[in-house]
Amino acid sequence: MTEKMGKNAARFSQLTLLKHSETRYPSSPEEAKLEVFANVSRDRNYEITFDCPEFTSLCPVTGQPDFGHIIVNYIPDAYCVESKSLKLYLFSHRNANTFHEEAVNSILDAVVAACRPRWAEVIGRFRPRGGIAINVRAATGVKPDPGFIQ
Repeated sequence: MTEKMGKNAARFSQLTLLKHSETRYPSSPEEAKLEVFANVSRDRNYEITFDCPEFTSLCPVTGQPDFGHIIVNYIPDAYCVESKSLKLYLFSHRNANTFHEEAVNSILDAVVAACRPRWAEVIGRFRPRGGIAINVRAATGVKPDPGFIQ
């Protein structure tokens, strides 16, 4: 084993979902786990965007399915969100009864809790039902200037 492979093995030892060849889908957002890995470029601001056009959840009143497009943007600090864990976390909303506003805010809360980014936002663009589309944006505050390092 090379020295670099040994360092990466230690660095990625906490990533349990990516290692499995069989995917187990969590049944609820509470059961899902967002995993993170160390940000090796933490000395600069750079933005990561996850684009998830197939988000689904259930209306908490009618139980009808809601379809949306979720975009997660963040500037990492010490950790980055691992994409497979985010995919599984978002998929876990499929059977969750939640309003659009609650879904977007809970996704933001989960990302912030998992990786403590310098800045983050979640945008939800939900398909029309009853003739009205709903768009929701939640953020952690003011986005830092590109040259600003905390």
